[in-house]
Amino acid sequence: MTFEFEILATDGLARAGVFHTPHGDIPTPVFAPVGTVGTVKAVPPRDLYEIGASLVLANTYHLHLRPGDELVRDLGGLHQFMGWRGPMLTDSGGFQVFSLTQINKIDDDGVTFRSHIDGRKLRFTPEFSMKIQQNLGADIIMCFDECPVPTDRQIVERALKRTHDWAIRCREAHPDDTHQALFGIVQGGIFPDLREQSATFLQSIGFPGYAIGGLAVGETKSQMYATLDVTMPLMPTDKPRYLMGVGEPDDLAESVLRGVDIFDCVMPTRVARHGSALTPDGRVNMRNQVYAKDPAPLQADCNCYTCRTFSRAYIRHLVHAKELLAHYLLSIHNIHFLINHMTKMRQAIFDGQLKAYTESFLKRYMG
Repeated sequence: MTFEFEILATDGLARAGVFHTPHGDIPTPVFAPVGTVGTVKAVPPRDLYEIGASLVLANTYHLHLRPGDELVRDLGGLHQFMGWRGPMLTDSGGFQVFSLTQINKIDDDGVTFRSHIDGRKLRFTPEFSMKIQQNLGADIIMCFDECPVPTDRQIVERALKRTHDWAIRCREAHPDDTHQALFGIVQGGIFPDLREQSATFLQSIGFPGYAIGGLAVGETKSQMYATLDVTMPLMPTDKPRYLMGVGEPDDLAESVLRGVDIFDCVMPTRVARHGSALTPDGRVNMRNQVYAKDPAPLQADCNCYTCRTFSRAYIRHLVHAKELLAHYLLSIHNIHFLINHMTKMRQAIFDGQLKAYTESFLKRYMG
């Protein structure tokens, strides 16, 4: 099966579409929960289906370290291994190599580093990243890239050249997109001319989709939005656009307005493990005393399992008692909140009302 992206409606720069994959259709715009090591933390696939997730992300670096990508391959691939039958995306491992590890050497061929788990010496090259991702078997895979500090032009320029050279090598190592779609990653920090250079170069190679990398990694929100304002008009209109690692509700709204189709982030499950819930009125800390006797659900108009079944008082109790069920229930709600947010934006695009929805949402959410 070949991958196909259909645009069904537009509203300004925003698009509502469907990305067809071998494991099912992905309605866009879409938020993908992150299953770093082959699991969305505390949430089994059964619940992801009920929540309405249509895409899950897993991490190449972490799964290579344990249990090993060859083991995953031998056990039927990542879909079979983790029990998720829907579409899946793996990142290249590049961000983790540069952010988690002790780097020994970055050169034009690849990166030598030490594992953050046991300190053993490892080496990633574009070809090796492709091999790992092919073993894992996700529907969407990513080019190996260098993700630098986005505000230092000299560093960004050096990283951009490597990213482009590595994209060529990834494409040569993965020339056929029949079973796995390889996305190129547009880099360039916050610098408009470098973003333009990157978008133009990657399109000359040709990919079935394009990611925007190197954002939400240290720059301000205004810098991120300004970079998207510059970058999005440079992207192909007939291919999906994936903004990597972005998941805050306000960022999703602002980015969909600018034409982004796919998002992922660990945020909803991470804040759940710290006792926080996402609501239309902002993030709520369930440790607060005010919820100790509160019989209301986390969110009155939410139909997730958590809100249908439990009170704020009970969830606060679980958080204080350090019960694992707190992580589960808050994670279900938070993921549902973001997916529902995306569903509402998608419908607003069909209705020609995205600007009105976004303004109303941001006014309430940002307080």
